[in-house]
Amino acid sequence: MSLTTTDSTLSAAASSKRAAGSGRTATPLEVAPAAHSGVATFAHLIPKLEEYLTPSELKKVKEAYRFADEMHLGQMRKSGEPYISHPLAVADILAQWHMDPQALTAALLHDVTEDTAVTKTEISRNFGGPVAELVDGVSKLDKIEFETQEKAQ
Repeated sequence: MSLTTTDSTLSAAASSKRAAGSGRTATPLEVAPAAHSGVATFAHLIPKLEEYLTPSELKKVKEAYRFADEMHLGQMRKSGEPYISHPLAVADILAQWHMDPQALTAALLHDVTEDTAVTKTEISRNFGGPVAELVDGVSKLDKIEFETQEKAQ
């Protein structure tokens, strides 16, 4: 299964934004912020995933990306980058390690329960219990308090 750049760069909701002042629908390249050209995209991730995932596994990861992208639509990081840039970067690292589809899906979704109204139950219903448990576990990691900075590392 081959995904197109248009299909995989942004969710349908994101791609419906209007091109500045033209009154026409923007292409994914027009929607992506030019100032942050180093931001990872799902299109960048696809070739890495196609090296080792089956088409059905790739489809599930793509669904997680679309869901996360839609949930974070309009959210920006303090750096000005789209909020989805961090989950994409995490998924990119995991893809380099050839992690399984559940880990990749959790990487893409790990900020969704913290920064949107999406619940663990919804993640479980849409992506399965193991993914929901991974997302929940990652979300709890930042809540651990360490006695010393040395232990934190």
